[in-house]
Amino acid sequence: MNKPLTILGLESSCDDTAAAVLRHIEGEPAEILSSVVAGQTELHAAYGGVVPEIAARAHAEKLDICVEQALIQANLTLAQIDAIAVTAGPGLIGGVLSGVMCAKGLAAGAGKPLIGVNHLAGHALTPRLTDDLRFPYLMLLVSGGHCQFLLVRGAQDFTRLGGTIDDAPGEAFDKTARLLGLPQPGGPSVEAEAARGDESRFKFPRPLLNRPGCDMSFSGLKTALLRARDQIVDEKGGITVQDRTDLCAGFQAAVRDVLAEKSRRAIEEYLTLSPADPVLAVAGGVAANSAIRAKLETICAETGTRFVAPPLSLCTDNAAMIAWAGVELYRAGQTSGMDLAARPRWPLDKTSPAMLGSGKKGAKA
Repeated sequence: MNKPLTILGLESSCDDTAAAVLRHIEGEPAEILSSVVAGQTELHAAYGGVVPEIAARAHAEKLDICVEQALIQANLTLAQIDAIAVTAGPGLIGGVLSGVMCAKGLAAGAGKPLIGVNHLAGHALTPRLTDDLRFPYLMLLVSGGHCQFLLVRGAQDFTRLGGTIDDAPGEAFDKTARLLGLPQPGGPSVEAEAARGDESRFKFPRPLLNRPGCDMSFSGLKTALLRARDQIVDEKGGITVQDRTDLCAGFQAAVRDVLAEKSRRAIEEYLTLSPADPVLAVAGGVAANSAIRAKLETICAETGTRFVAPPLSLCTDNAAMIAWAGVELYRAGQTSGMDLAARPRWPLDKTSPAMLGSGKKGAKA
């Protein structure tokens, strides 16, 4: 009988402090023994977005509490953990650093192996945790900070087929919510308004649809919404509830159409590999948007591709996905030393040109 591998995962790359314990026996489904997430929505609510300094301080205060709760829920002690996996980037550097330092302390104190995990790899490998997908599969990672199509050939083998050249969709949703006076996080707020609106009233652009390939842009769409809002204010002296719902509906429809068309192109490229079981997997907070999800499911049905989306609790930032990525890396013989560095930038595809530019700290994405 294979020995179970039990991993403690830590996640603190943005505004969710999380710890989880996951157990896996080769050849069997993994078991999430515990998953604790401490959100920071109330801390940032007054600022219309995540404040890095506030987030970092909250992580430092909550990480040890989350770890303790995760171990209690799993009914385990730290001595019974086989290894500790932690998000080492990319993300807000203060939060990432908090997580890495906490993991180092735990690993050193308990004498356990340390595994540095790429946050994006955590998302990209989650469908293997939830649906036992086989390589290769196509991954659409669409969240507040990231948006890219990844061809996943292995736990450390990722090829980017395309992505956003500016704002991620989740970021655009958050900015739209701020422009229209809606509460954060913006995704659920805009979706709720859009459900009551007329998506055909405003003719918002579908950026880059006339450009070949899978790259996307959402910054201009946000600007178009700002101009439409300002025009209404100039004409009426303010916006009505109906104006706001129609603006949200039009904006959401534009994002939906761009993601759908670019997904179709990415699927076409992926199918040239003749995978035995073609799959488009989607993860990230934006994947919870019902209108976008329905459109992607339609595209998959039309192209003979299976659609897979992990449960929402595993689509958004969590530590179970970091623990699972830790399992994959540990079984491949990959561990980290105490010199593990926190990285604000860490592209999964190290061969493709940087999409958002690069500097002394490396490519952003």
